[in-house]
Amino acid sequence: MRIQSNLQPTVCLLCLLLAVVIKSSAAVLNPVVLIPGDGGSQMDARLNKTDTVHYICQKKSDTFNLWLNMELLVYGVIDCFIDNIKLTYDNVTRKTTNSPGVDIWIPRFGSSETVEWLDPSHASVGSYFNKIADMLVLNGHTRNLTIRGAPYDFRKAPNENYEYFVQLKALIEETYAQNNNTPVILIAHSMGGPMTLYFLNLQTQAWKDQHIKSMVTLSGAWGGSVKAVKVYAIGDDLGSYFLSGSVLKQEQITNPSLAWLLPSSLFWKPDEVLVQTDKKNYSLSNIKEYFYDLDYMDGWDMHKDTKPYTLNFTAPGVEVHCLYGTAVPTVEKLYYKPGTWLDGKPTLINGDGDGTVNGTKMY
Repeated sequence: MRIQSNLQPTVCLLCLLLAVVIKSSAAVLNPVVLIPGDGGSQMDARLNKTDTVHYICQKKSDTFNLWLNMELLVYGVIDCFIDNIKLTYDNVTRKTTNSPGVDIWIPRFGSSETVEWLDPSHASVGSYFNKIADMLVLNGHTRNLTIRGAPYDFRKAPNENYEYFVQLKALIEETYAQNNNTPVILIAHSMGGPMTLYFLNLQTQAWKDQHIKSMVTLSGAWGGSVKAVKVYAIGDDLGSYFLSGSVLKQEQITNPSLAWLLPSSLFWKPDEVLVQTDKKNYSLSNIKEYFYDLDYMDGWDMHKDTKPYTLNFTAPGVEVHCLYGTAVPTVEKLYYKPGTWLDGKPTLINGDGDGTVNGTKMY
């Protein structure tokens, strides 16, 4: 589910970021809006279900933290978590819905806390934008005044996030007004980069000239990632030794945002091999066959729904700063040994990148 680049910035990266953010004159402190990547927003939920996948799972509940909640990721209980957070795709309406009896929402929109910490308990494993916010505070910023958070339902792609873009525009206007009509800096991470680009291209140039100082992107997933191809095959363990990618795959592949993050035809050649087997190879030219052979055609439908949102790279009309990482092993191809098939475990062939975004596709 979480196809985002690691955001545990080095001191050098923070220094570069701050040099961009605070380079305006000493008399002006441009407020900041933090826009997270995939998996970068807290989620709350409430249950009113008629049945469950396991006898230990709750049918009814008061409001509780769904993501990130480490207590829900332990053996046995994780089955309840997957059933609660997964989406159901309708290939007629081309939309997704939560599981029956599950109400999910993104809490405290506008608060920086919800993107600084994925875990409301502030456990270290859930630290996200927190170190960046701390550095901004040291340089004169104030949480929830000049540092705002813009979380969203990261399970969904832009085609199902229009309400978010309305909220984001209102938050920027509010932050601008509360800071003496000072233009706002947007800091976006990973999938938040293309989300922000799409948002900005919805606005008039006059609005951007008035409200936006600049856009700063950290490890922007501009052209997608081969990691998304991997998730459809074997899932992703979130970098944890005690989690199973094959178990988490059950909910990860239900997210349209995963289809949106598939390698873009603007960055990958049509015949560039993404998955290699002794029976056939898969590339963008036959990606439909990949979904067919995986027996998951919903993934193909979601890919068709979201592909138009990967093809418009119109300049956003604001000052842009792109920071990216390199020299981290990053999967660029799945290799299945002779005699094995897509239901087996591939060897991951790595290349350059930041651990998620492929190096030759990020700049």
